[in-house]
Amino acid sequence: MGQLDNRYFPILLDVIDQSIFTIDKDGLITVFNRAAEEITGYRATDVIGKKCSDVFRTELCTSDCPLRKTMMSGRRVLDRRVRIKTKDGRFLPVAVSTAALATKEGKILGGIEVIKDLSSLEDLKRQIDGRYRFDDIISKSEKMRQIFQLLPQIAQSDSTVLICGASGTGKELLAKTIHHQSGRKDKPFVAVNCAAMPDTLIESELFGYIRGAFTDAKRDKPGRIAQADGGTLFLDEVGDLALHVQVKLLRFLQERVYEPLGATYATRADVRVISATHRSLEQMVEEGTFRQDLYYRINIMQIDLPPLSERPEDIPLLVDHFIRRFRSIKGGLIERVSEDALAYILDYAFPGNIRELENIIERAFILCRGKTIRCEHLPNSLIYSRNHRKENGAAAGSNGAMVVPLNPLSQSERSTIQEALKRNRGNRSRTADDLGIHRSTLIRKLKRYGIA
Repeated sequence: MGQLDNRYFPILLDVIDQSIFTIDKDGLITVFNRAAEEITGYRATDVIGKKCSDVFRTELCTSDCPLRKTMMSGRRVLDRRVRIKTKDGRFLPVAVSTAALATKEGKILGGIEVIKDLSSLEDLKRQIDGRYRFDDIISKSEKMRQIFQLLPQIAQSDSTVLICGASGTGKELLAKTIHHQSGRKDKPFVAVNCAAMPDTLIESELFGYIRGAFTDAKRDKPGRIAQADGGTLFLDEVGDLALHVQVKLLRFLQERVYEPLGATYATRADVRVISATHRSLEQMVEEGTFRQDLYYRINIMQIDLPPLSERPEDIPLLVDHFIRRFRSIKGGLIERVSEDALAYILDYAFPGNIRELENIIERAFILCRGKTIRCEHLPNSLIYSRNHRKENGAAAGSNGAMVVPLNPLSQSERSTIQEALKRNRGNRSRTADDLGIHRSTLIRKLKRYGIA
C-alpha cells in the first residue's frame, strides 16, 4: 500500500459493511469508515486526528490495548470482547480484531481495527438463558424478582431507603440501580463507607468544614453531602456511625440543612439518602448504640437482599456474567466452566456471597490458559469444603444414587429444582430451560439429590 493515507484506502473501506478504523504509529485515527460512524455515532470529521483511546474509552485503552499490542508484536488479535462508549454515552458490547499496517519491508505504519457489534447477540443470549435483569443486576431467583418489581416505584420516590444484607450481596450496586432509575440519574451518586473512616474524620467527611475549623483547615472543604447535591448519597455500613454524627445526620434528614464544621450558619442541600448495613439496626437500637429516631428516619423503605446461598439458581448466570466481564477486561480465551468445576461451585456455601464468587472467577482467569475453567483452577478451600462433606459420608437417594449431605445452599438448590419440576409437570427439558442449565446437568443433579 506504500503509505497509510493512500487516497484510495478510505474509499475502499467505506464500501465494506464492517466497522473499521485505522491509526498511525502515534495512535491517531487516520481513517474512520461509514460503518464505524453508524455503530459509534461519531462522524469521521469528529475523530480523525484524535487518539482512539479518547474516542472509545474502553477498559483496555489505558492498560491492555489490543491494537497497540498488535503494532508492537506484529501478532493479530481476533474477536477480543470489550465495551466501547458511543457518542451518546451508551456502552456497546463489541468484538474487535486487529492487524498491523506495514510496508513490504516490515516497517510499521500504524494499525487497523475491525469492530463487530454484539448487542443483538447479547440480547438474544439473555432471552435464551431465561435471564432476568434490572439495570446491571442479574438474577432469576424469585426473591430477587420480587425486589425487581418494587424497584421502579422505589426509584421514582424520594424517600429514604435502607438496604439490608450480608457483605458481598451487592448493596452498593442496588443503590446505584435505584439512583440510575430515578429522576436524579443525571446528578451525582456519592458513596461513603462509614465503617472505613475513623469517628474523628467521618463528621468532616460528611458535612465538610470551613477554613480555620481546626489546625490543618487552611481552606473550605465541601463534604459528601454538598458533593451529592441534587443527587444521591449512599451511606454504606450506616450502623458504624458514631452517636454524635447520627444526631447531625438526623437533623439533615428532617430539615435538609446541615452545618459544616466550624460554621455558624446552616447550609441547605437537596439530597436523597440511601443507607445500607449488614448489622441488625433494631438490635443496636435496643442496645443503645443506634438512635431509634434515626432508624425510623432512614427506614422508610427497607429492602432485604438475600445471600447467595438462598439464590443458587443465580450462580450459573453470575459465573457467565463474570467470565464475559473479565474476558473483556483481561483478555484470554476463557468461555465456560466445566461441569465438574460448576458442581463444586454450586455446592459451596459462599460466606462471601457474590463478591467471593467474583473473586473465584478472577482467580481462575489468572491460572487458566485454555477456554474452560476446571477444578484445578478453583481455590483449595472450595474443593476442600465439598470433599470434606463427602468424607463424612453420603446418603442414598430414592433412586439408588449416593447423595451428598445437604448444606443450606444444597438444600435450597434441591428445593428450587423440585419447584421447577412441579411447574413444568416433570418435563426435564423444560425444567432445564426454566433453570437456565443444560439437560444433562439437571439429570446429574436429580441423581445427586436423590430426586425421583
